[in-house]
Amino acid sequence: MSGLLAGKRLLVTGVITDASIAFSVAKLAQENGATVVLTGFGRLSLVERIAKRLPEPAPVIELDVTNQEHLDSLGSRVREHVDGLDGVVHSIGFAPQSALGGTFLETPWEDVAQALHVSTFSYKSLATACLPLMDQGGSIVGMTFDATKAYPLYDWMGVAKAGLESASRYLAMYLGKHGIRSNIVSAGPLRTMAAKSIPGFSDFEDAWTRRAPLGWELTNPEPTAKAVCALLSDWFPATTGEMVHVDGGYHAIAA
Repeated sequence: MSGLLAGKRLLVTGVITDASIAFSVAKLAQENGATVVLTGFGRLSLVERIAKRLPEPAPVIELDVTNQEHLDSLGSRVREHVDGLDGVVHSIGFAPQSALGGTFLETPWEDVAQALHVSTFSYKSLATACLPLMDQGGSIVGMTFDATKAYPLYDWMGVAKAGLESASRYLAMYLGKHGIRSNIVSAGPLRTMAAKSIPGFSDFEDAWTRRAPLGWELTNPEPTAKAVCALLSDWFPATTGEMVHVDGGYHAIAA
């Protein structure tokens, strides 16, 4: 099959609904020639139903990124479907409600630790779990919401995303010798299930639609998916440790 990702074998995490950024990535990747394997956690049957809506139904592997047994067995379970990987998409994040919504000063460490484990440390965990599958090199791409600024109500998830962005740079440094690139895509606000859990998310939406020089479509994940697929492709062979903004240009404009 021809396409930007022809012949690529990809592992895509984070598909929850067909509005997920990860679903759009998986769909676009298949349309461009990739073979895709998905992971799911919790409501696995829901992910399996969503996987059937792709151009080609994709296998779904259970993966809790905080479960070391899941991580240790990931390689063998992926090999049941493909003989290796050329790319990995990390689209995973979670923070307890106490870590969002303006209670930054009161959030207990236990909840902060959970946010950091799921949203930050998991990037390294997923990368090392997939490393034996990437003996030909490849690309790892993570998703962030630009953490160079503090956003009202985003609180400890913003801290977790800042750690994710830093972790990507360190992975770029340590995985370069394996021919593996690590990059982050910073998307503008999109009406995904994850976004619905953020108190005051509509404030982000209003700001973006007013200020983004190119405009911003809150319900269109395709521009973000295109950036992810480009970074997974061979068209960025010497780019690593980078953060690509897909936000209509909002990040470049002063408040």
